[in-house]
This record gives sequence, structure tokens and C-alpha cells, in this order.
Amino acid sequence: MKIGNVEVGNLILGPMAGFTDMPFRELCIEQGASFTYTEMISAKALYYKNRNTLPLLKTGENERPVAVQLFGNEPELLADEAAKLEEGPYDVFDINMGCPVQKVVGNGEGSALMRDPQLVEQIISTMAKRLTKPVTVKIRKGFNDNEVNAVEIARIAEGAGAQAIAIHGRTREEFYHGKADWEIIRKVKEAVKIPVIGSGDIYSGPDAKRMLDETGVDAVMIARGARGNPWIFHQVKTFLETGAEEARPSLSEVREMVMKHVQLMIDFTGEEAAIRQMRKHVGFYVTGYHDATRMRREINRCTTYKEFADTLTKWDA
Repeated sequence: MKIGNVEVGNLILGPMAGFTDMPFRELCIEQGASFTYTEMISAKALYYKNRNTLPLLKTGENERPVAVQLFGNEPELLADEAAKLEEGPYDVFDINMGCPVQKVVGNGEGSALMRDPQLVEQIISTMAKRLTKPVTVKIRKGFNDNEVNAVEIARIAEGAGAQAIAIHGRTREEFYHGKADWEIIRKVKEAVKIPVIGSGDIYSGPDAKRMLDETGVDAVMIARGARGNPWIFHQVKTFLETGAEEARPSLSEVREMVMKHVQLMIDFTGEEAAIRQMRKHVGFYVTGYHDATRMRREINRCTTYKEFADTLTKWDA
């Protein structure tokens, strides 16, 4: 698949606020993710040089291709801030029009933009005209069941200069509840000529293959299925290539991955912040394994690397 002139594979790590920072993306890339996004970054925060935004812009040495994902509702501001980043290590500029979180939607950003097709066109066209690198957009099925307009928005995006569209098969009001609607993803794919990336309910190799077969999308985006499970990219790749389903990681493999993850986090943020942030990751890593509840509780008490490592070492089947 090509996004503009950028060659991109078909296994994509979706952006997730609070999860897909540089260390986690590195683990997913090692397991087979072929394209990644930064966590979504506020154009206003960039304009005001918010210091908390700077770490979100960091990418790994081997992280190519990579997209920087911006959100906002002011066309010129988005284009201006994107233009400032164009000499950076980013191959694609993505616009978030799918975030369902209230504090984003309440500001008229994220998925709220799907209620204003004219503004959607203005944002994408302004950015596409300003930048030399490809502009893409991530959308949802619609805002609610009475406003299902993904096909309309996809056509507007293509006409305005977007080079690819990622669509999650739920409305804003559904957040991540219920079952993703893959039929709307198929309709978007049929409505446009640019690449379409399908997102929603991909937790295994068979899920990814069904998405590709049923919708015809050019690539699948895995987000929540990767939390505590960077192996999913290797599992999906293996299944698509051979039809074989890999066994879930052993307890020792999980421990090894968590220890690698925490080391990367320490290098990225420092020890104190890394241990604090790893608590949520470990909560997902241990899900479905023996003594998961106790492990979460004990890891949540850790404040140093030594405590973290000692606690993890004692975890056994």
C-alpha cells in the first residue's frame, strides 16, 4: 500500500492516547507493525509550546514510516503547526477526526468534526495545500446512529486532498462498546480510490483476515488489541502468510517483554515516571494469566525499578 509516495505495509498500530508512546511503538515494530502513529497531539498545544507535548513528538531511530497525528478545529493553525514539523522525522501527517473523548469533542475537535463536513473539507484542503508530505485522516462511522456519514466524509476527504483514510467502525456515542460495523468500512472502501485502513475488533490473525476479506481494505489498524500484547503483529503476520495460529506467549515470554518495556520506558521518561506509567501496561500484560489480580495490585505499589523487577520475578504459574 502507498500513501502518497510512502510505502506502507498492511499491519498498522493505531494511535492510543496514553499507550502508544515511543517505547511501546518500538516493541510493536519489532513484532511486525509496519506503520505507526504518534499519540494525538493538539495543534494548540504545539502553538503554545506546551512542554508536555514535546515527548509525544519523539520517534525511534528505526521507526519509519511513521505518522504524526494532530487534532484541532482551526484549519490555518493545524496547517501552520504541521508545516513547522515537516522537516522532522515524519512521513505522513494525520488528522484525528475520530476521538470520542468528551474533553476533545466538547471543544469541537476529534469526532465532533464529522458533524461539520464543510469544516472537514477546509481542514484537509488547507493542510494538503500547505504540506509536501501526505495528509491522511482518521474517522468513525459517524457521530451517532442518526448521523452515520462516514461515506460522505470519506468522499469529502478524498476530494480535499487526503491520501488515505482510516475508519473505525463505531460511532462516537458507541465509544468502544458493542460490535464494530465492518459493513460501513466496506462502503467507505468502495466509495473512494485512495487507500482505506480498517479499524475495530481486530484481536487475532483470523480477525485481521476477515477484515481484509469482508471489507477489501488495504490495511488493518490494530489498537486496543495491542495493549499488553505487542506480539499480535507477529501473530497476525504469521496467520496472513501461513494460515497458522501462534500460541499465546508463555509466562516467561510475558515477563521478558515487560522487563524490556520498562527498560525502554526508563530510558524515555526516567525511573519514577516509567514505573508509574508501566502500571497500566502491566494491567493488560497479565490479563488472562495466573494470579493476574494479585500481580496488578503488587505492581501498583511499586515505586522503584528494583521493586518492579523483584515483583515481576516472583510471578509464576
